[in-house]
Amino acid sequence: MKQLKQLFDFYLDSSIHVALSCFALVNCTYLILNISINYSVALFAFFGTIVGYNFVKFDALARAKKNNMSWKLKAIAGLSFLALIIGIYYFLELQKITKIIASIVLILTLLYTLPFFPNKRNARNWAGFKIYIVAICWVGVTLLLPIINSDYKINFQIGILILQRLFLIFSLILIFEIKDLKNDDPHLKTVPQQIGVAKTKNLGFVLLILFIGLSSINCNFNYNINYNINYNINGNGNGNFNYQYLELNFVIAIVIGFFLFFSNENRSKYFTDFWVESIPIAWWLLYLFTK
Repeated sequence: MKQLKQLFDFYLDSSIHVALSCFALVNCTYLILNISINYSVALFAFFGTIVGYNFVKFDALARAKKNNMSWKLKAIAGLSFLALIIGIYYFLELQKITKIIASIVLILTLLYTLPFFPNKRNARNWAGFKIYIVAICWVGVTLLLPIINSDYKINFQIGILILQRLFLIFSLILIFEIKDLKNDDPHLKTVPQQIGVAKTKNLGFVLLILFIGLSSINCNFNYNINYNINYNINGNGNGNFNYQYLELNFVIAIVIGFFLFFSNENRSKYFTDFWVESIPIAWWLLYLFTK
């Protein structure tokens, strides 16, 4: 049992689970818009997430203990290096415009971790700024990359979808910020630090309500193969946002709301690092099983 727990902890600590969550959200985008899945984008997101998250979590620690690294840190470093090589391969498979978007996300990740100016803090320690960088990176990778790489026409309804994904990611991050409240530096000025846990939960519930409200708008628009938009009164037809889309979004919002309601600073890392990170995976599986 001890070995199984160590293996499971390595799975979480090496960012494989969060990478699978990112992979799932990319595939949700393809399923929502009825676009053929491009595995170069999905796998770039998967391996890029492993590299990005491990870099953010372990860069400073690895540099401080480069001569005395534990086996676990060495294994994570090795996995990250392998993921970097594979990620570069899939990056080269992307379209030029997609590479530009991916590069912007990379710059934001570096900005999040490394100080760009001497004697200045990195963006992770900028007061109140952390949550926005994380949310923008996730929306960029899981929504914009698959849309842009597929030459999908950017329009008003896609704008609504971007807002939806932003609200969804933001509400998930709030759960992590509540759980990390005791350990976060007070200078970070995270949302719970500024407005308290109760109001943070209320903010998350409002965002989830907005997520559902925007879903009800998009479910009545038809996206066809030629990227023309036609209003569909019945919410039926091929390649459209239909009421199944609304129902699945409602289910996932309820699940997030459940975890948000029961979140607190005393929860174990498994509550967020496994169960909350599993929500996008569950969302993806629901789409697969109901298509």
